[in-house]
Amino acid sequence: MSATAATATVDVRRERRPRLDRKALLVVPGLAFMAVAFALPLLLLVVDSFTGPQGASLEGYRKVLADEYYRGIIRNSLQLAVFTTAASLLIGYPAAFALARARGSLQVVLFALVFLPLTVSVIVKTFGIAIMMGRTGIINWLLVTLGFVEQPIRLIFTEFNLYFGMLNVFLPFMILPIYSVMRMLDGRLTEAAASLGAGPVYAFTRVTLPLTMPGVIAGVSLVFSITVAAYVTPSLLIGDRFMTMSQVMAKAYLNLRDFQLGAAMAVIMLVIAAAVVFASSFLARGAARREG
Repeated sequence: MSATAATATVDVRRERRPRLDRKALLVVPGLAFMAVAFALPLLLLVVDSFTGPQGASLEGYRKVLADEYYRGIIRNSLQLAVFTTAASLLIGYPAAFALARARGSLQVVLFALVFLPLTVSVIVKTFGIAIMMGRTGIINWLLVTLGFVEQPIRLIFTEFNLYFGMLNVFLPFMILPIYSVMRMLDGRLTEAAASLGAGPVYAFTRVTLPLTMPGVIAGVSLVFSITVAAYVTPSLLIGDRFMTMSQVMAKAYLNLRDFQLGAAMAVIMLVIAAAVVFASSFLARGAARREG
């Protein structure tokens, strides 16, 4: 082999070697922080769920899955998450549509109404709902003034109060993902469908809804995963009358000092949330393939 051919072969091999992009090193600090602040505590939590006073055991999972009380608490959390997600979707989709179609100052006002609640602490919003729902709150005042009831009724520490509060707190997390997709939707598509004879319902189900499904899937995944793990809002609005998985975890760690029970409940909650996220990702990829 000549020197020229050998040099060419070496050059080709060098070109085939993957080159490290130095810009990719910028992600290292973030990955290191997430490993220490998220992955490591999560790993320790999983280890605790399989470790009892006598060593390795499944006692924590046996308590959670074999006891009807704890199974009922898991159902409570799933019921709360499903209701909040469904109600947020029913209310948030039309709101996102209106926000995307609004123009000028109206859009600014509507966007502020959606975004500004996110800048307020969850505790502040929850206390505000509790005050509003109290016997001297505005809701009871309206009911008495309009003649629906003769005297104030108990709304605080009820399931209605809890569902209303959860919807109030987490609705923006459904609106914004749908809005981000819907604002890029070309309005001429529905006009074209109408020009071809499609009615409003048909155009919505066959044009608008399929194209906005990535936003819907993202919103459903986000709202469900954070509501199934909600702690502050259920604790303040209903307390022990409607126990959730997060409340059991807090009591297990802070009151009962049963770390294995708390860790087992946390792992189960994590598996539920992760399953929803992975299912949403699968559905999103399927929707993207169909659009392609």
